[in-house]
Amino acid sequence: MNVFGIGLPEMALILVIALLVFGPKKLPEIGRSLGKALRGFQDASKEFENEFKREAQQLEESVTMKAELEENKMANPNPTDKDKTQVNT
Repeated sequence: MNVFGIGLPEMALILVIALLVFGPKKLPEIGRSLGKALRGFQDASKEFENEFKREAQQLEESVTMKAELEENKMANPNPTDKDKTQVNT
């Protein structure tokens, strides 16, 4: 078991030191607070990722739409007078 480059013996040592520093009554409260903070960070990270994906998709759609408009202009560079009146109407 290796989490963040810390093995089981190192984790046990950190737990013992935390127990000595904070005491047995305060340790569960600290763990709970740490868990809530990590959960909040994960939620914010997922929200950021979803927002980023949504913006990237909108940008891609915008570029695609612009490319299609450019292709239509190239396919029909000189509209007839009849087409101009239809566009202006």
